[in-house]
Amino acid sequence: MFRASRTAALIATLAALVLPFAAGTAQAEPLPENYNFFAGIPDELANPGGSLPGANDFGCKPTAEHPRPVVLVHGTGGGQQTNWGAYVPMLKNAGFCVFALTYGAIPGAPWPVSAIGGMGPLENSAGEFKTFVERVLSATGAKTVDVVGHSQGTLIPTYYLKHLGGEGKITNYVSVAPPWLGLTTLGVDALPAFAEKLGVAETSIPVCQGCGEMTADSALIKKINAGGTPYVKGVNYTNISTRYDEAIALSQGQVPGPPGYTVNNIVVQDTCAQDYSEHAAVAGSKRAAYMVFNALDPAHRREVPCMFVPPFTG
Repeated sequence: MFRASRTAALIATLAALVLPFAAGTAQAEPLPENYNFFAGIPDELANPGGSLPGANDFGCKPTAEHPRPVVLVHGTGGGQQTNWGAYVPMLKNAGFCVFALTYGAIPGAPWPVSAIGGMGPLENSAGEFKTFVERVLSATGAKTVDVVGHSQGTLIPTYYLKHLGGEGKITNYVSVAPPWLGLTTLGVDALPAFAEKLGVAETSIPVCQGCGEMTADSALIKKINAGGTPYVKGVNYTNISTRYDEAIALSQGQVPGPPGYTVNNIVVQDTCAQDYSEHAAVAGSKRAAYMVFNALDPAHRREVPCMFVPPFTG
């Protein structure tokens, strides 16, 4: 009896010591969540060119509850840390394997310029995205990824799907402030024709070569919409837009899907008049973030709060 009790006590002690390590990330402290578009900037300052805590763990293995890794694709001028400070901790805390890349950075530029992505031609950026997705799939063993893109970051995965062999590699595709039909605000839709008259290529805009490709009449946008739609059959699309977007007209992003396509269009103000988010804030607000979460994990939906959302920060 004495030996048995001592053995039981020893087993209990060892279990208490070993189980937290065996459980791995399941026992880790939750990451602090900060719903603000600028939430990732302190991390970039503290760890230049690095990854947000919880992101880009290539040892992460998807679970039965969350079988697909999530790849975050920033917008013009963003980066893997600066664009996603609100999203990485939310998704990691919920048990997702979360990945983010900085694409389209100016080659050879020193930091902090190296942290400013989305500057290069979109075709090249889509190639970088393809390479990153292949690495994520190889590391995690997943068959497909889910994608969350912001602004230009909604076009890059589509180019990959349609023109770089990515069909069948994306399951859920969540687009925040998508410019599916190109930019028309502030007269930028006239730039391609003006550039053609001058004999200048759309990708010749200094510093931001990809910016000219996002206008409504550009060759790139026409390729994105090849076949009469920006969508690919078999992918579940969710588009989240704001009426106060100063860069993208609502009609350019809230594009209905053809019959047989799965497309859910959401305007954040339709469920809350207190939401004043614009192009930046919609990628930082708690409301939009919960809408993204629900699109990725409809089995564990979160109630989207109606709350005051300021512009710029979210």
